[in-house]
Amino acid sequence: MPTPRRSGRVIVYTGDGKGKTTAALGLALRAVGRGMRVAVLQFIKSPERTYGEQLALRRLGVEVRQLGAGFTWTKTPEVHREALRRAWAVTNEYVHSSRYDVIVLDELNNALAIDRFPISDILSVNDVLELIRTRPPALHLVITGRAAHPELMAAADITTEMKLVKHDYEQGTTAMKGIEF
Repeated sequence: MPTPRRSGRVIVYTGDGKGKTTAALGLALRAVGRGMRVAVLQFIKSPERTYGEQLALRRLGVEVRQLGAGFTWTKTPEVHREALRRAWAVTNEYVHSSRYDVIVLDELNNALAIDRFPISDILSVNDVLELIRTRPPALHLVITGRAAHPELMAAADITTEMKLVKHDYEQGTTAMKGIEF
């Protein structure tokens, strides 16, 4: 009997609720537990700051790359545009390298939704759809972030939409040190 062909999945975590990155990283942990090679490419987070999940994943052998210029938007638009340009080039290199079984494109949806400055000359939904189409057949590609485009959700094998029902942050409670929300 022939061995079944491995088929990668495209998974999109989106919505207005918390937990999209956490869900993707949980999937990454399960993959590592099964001996899969995992990389996490973070589109918005800046290498100027270290986050707890990055440290934990790196201890488990997961490659984590922070490719953005940060959430603050205090830098010039050109700094963010250049970070996005680099992030997209790195993404293409990783996806087509055949070094990974799972790649998490963390906050890619957020990057696609930037409206503070033009980005369509750097990255568009069609670029992401082309990446999905041309990825190696066994590669699992996980895309996170708010407001996923309907075309990306349609292209995904699995889409999970997060909805915030209740969160103490809305009542004025700030995040605890070491536990970012």
